[in-house]
Amino acid sequence: MTRKRSQEKHGHRSGARQAQAAAPATGDALEIMQPAGAYALLAAYESRSLEHDPGVPEQIEAPGLWRAIGFRVGEHHFVSGIDEVSEILMQPPPVTSIPSTRPWMLGVANVRGNLIALVDLKQFLFEQRTHVTGRARVLVVKQNGGNVGLLVDELLGQRNLTDADRIDAEGEADARLARFVTENVTLGPTRLGRFSMVELTHTAEFQHAGI
Repeated sequence: MTRKRSQEKHGHRSGARQAQAAAPATGDALEIMQPAGAYALLAAYESRSLEHDPGVPEQIEAPGLWRAIGFRVGEHHFVSGIDEVSEILMQPPPVTSIPSTRPWMLGVANVRGNLIALVDLKQFLFEQRTHVTGRARVLVVKQNGGNVGLLVDELLGQRNLTDADRIDAEGEADARLARFVTENVTLGPTRLGRFSMVELTHTAEFQHAGI
């Protein structure tokens, strides 16, 4: 009788240990089971991704929100509608000069098999040649008859303007810019002129680059 009870007791302890091993870990044991090394990094990225809420479309495309591309020409900072710029070239391509054209017409460039006219925007606006640096970019804009590339000093990235940002907007006093800049908006310490690529490409002076 004693031996039978001993076996039953031993069996009960063995079953308890197996049940304990099969049960999910809690408390401090969870820390031991966390992935380590590269797996921990992947787990952290996944956790951050799940926590990030990009917002519903109504929030992203909120009424009164205007998305723009910011760029610098000399000391002037501009923004143009994101739908007005079809492509951004991270460095100016090689150009073939065209005889008997205005100084701001740099020439023709081959971009992936497509020929585009390359214009020095600073030269066109202010009669000052752009000194190409590592920050210089080319904004590709559509116009009648083909695309045109505008050489600018620097790309400022995407900017989002709202109706509230435009409450204190100012007009453009510089006659050289008044045709293209519809208003000036101040964001933080920077004054941004809303530059219309449509007005630029439809200007007779811009369309006739020949001398």
